[in-house]
Amino acid sequence: MAGNSQRRNRRTSNKKGAQVGSGGKRRRSLEGKGPTPPASARKGHVKNRIANAKAKQAASRRPAPRRGGAKGTAELVVGRNPVVEALREGVPATTLYVQQFIDSDERVREALQLATERGLNLLEAPRPELDRMTNGLNHQGLVAQIPPYDYAHPEDLSAAAFDAGEDPLIVALDGVTDPRNLGAVVRSVSAFGGHGVVVPERRAAGMTAGAWKTSAGTAARTPVARATNLTRTLEAYQKAGLTVVGLAADGEMELQDVELLDGPVVVVVGSEGKGLSRLVGETCDVRVRIPMPGGAESLNAGVAAGVVLWEAARRRA
Repeated sequence: MAGNSQRRNRRTSNKKGAQVGSGGKRRRSLEGKGPTPPASARKGHVKNRIANAKAKQAASRRPAPRRGGAKGTAELVVGRNPVVEALREGVPATTLYVQQFIDSDERVREALQLATERGLNLLEAPRPELDRMTNGLNHQGLVAQIPPYDYAHPEDLSAAAFDAGEDPLIVALDGVTDPRNLGAVVRSVSAFGGHGVVVPERRAAGMTAGAWKTSAGTAARTPVARATNLTRTLEAYQKAGLTVVGLAADGEMELQDVELLDGPVVVVVGSEGKGLSRLVGETCDVRVRIPMPGGAESLNAGVAAGVVLWEAARRRA
């Protein structure tokens, strides 16, 4: 009976089977798919996973800015005397918070007058809100808010000087953590025709209200730049044609013998206690000492910078 034959190799269907030697594949499946892709393009391959990871890292990594610097953090000035002094010195506050039903005195009235003259935002707040804002500090009913400082990029300082046809005169601070020293250096740079100050991003003073007050308003016209790595920043200045002069008690030359201060120069000032760090000291083109016949062991950063800047201004004149 058709279809029920028990003989071997008898065809029971009209469909053709796979061709001998095809491995059970149809003709279309046997067609070529082009050259084998590299390992980095093959899904699941170790090199493919590595390539994908690198691509994700590159996409998330922001390019380093060449102009414009980082933002600082907002700051609060707390208390009647500090607020009044900050407003007198031109610290760039944006908002003055005044406690509701405050007992007014001369300081409160002066703070309100200065804030009004400068066009600051005046906001009245209950005491619990001011306590929360200041983490329980004794605010005495007055709190001034200072916006984040807009730091320049280190390249901006030298570029601005060259654009003006002048030789850059820049001060870099290494390990200076007192904001008052930073403010004093900013004031000296402004007084002696310098082009700005560079501070490291970590373990260094920033442009706080204390620095603004000590600068006596000169911080408004003297840029401060923040360097991610001070050593690399100094090396970049050297490549741009600036001479890096470090101040050190054991410097190989005395200040009056240095003939480089009338050209493009970066003066590096260390902390009063530790001086220049090792890497920064090794990066300097020359290390200079300030003669002190009175026998003092060291000067603080603000005074030392002022002495060198005066000598530089004298020679440039």
